[in-house]
Amino acid sequence: MIKMIELPYSLDALEPFYSKETLDLHYNILYKGYVDKTNSSFVNLESARARNDFKNIKCLEKELSFQGSGAILHEMFFQNMKPASEISRIDCRLVQKIIEDFGSFEAFKRQFSEAAAVVEASGWCLLVWVPNFKKLEILQCEKHQNLTLWGCKPLLVLDMWEHSYYLQYKTKRPDYISAFWNIINWEEVNKRFLEINF
Repeated sequence: MIKMIELPYSLDALEPFYSKETLDLHYNILYKGYVDKTNSSFVNLESARARNDFKNIKCLEKELSFQGSGAILHEMFFQNMKPASEISRIDCRLVQKIIEDFGSFEAFKRQFSEAAAVVEASGWCLLVWVPNFKKLEILQCEKHQNLTLWGCKPLLVLDMWEHSYYLQYKTKRPDYISAFWNIINWEEVNKRFLEINF
């Protein structure tokens, strides 16, 4: 069974870039739902194994993939943010790799922002490390689990489901994306990057 992570900041700590109302809904209702449904998936799969009854295995595995990926990405998303007054610098080694793989930090920021803005329907924008390619890439993940690359390690994730921004930004996706750059917890992104075995 998995548990919800505790928010490392108060519900109003990300304002004005991310509203208390949005964060409360996002964390206490939607993220909790993914955690609860992931745990239900574990129980249902365990029951199927105990009964040796796999007639619904396709549905059970699909549910675990969707709900479990939702729980994991939301956990990373909340950890990816920090109050603007506490933002730390991006590690020079990560900057160097971003420049190597995208041409410049501004080119990376522009590509990430543009990719996020055009995520189709519900999904995520992610900066990932792809071990097989030995490089950083930007992915548009549909739902929580589609259009990923096997073995990639997410470093920075931005939730592009409407529930993550609509209360505050309505249909202005670019404004939400622009605001996100003010509250990125680079310390957490740095940590994920430096854990990579090159």
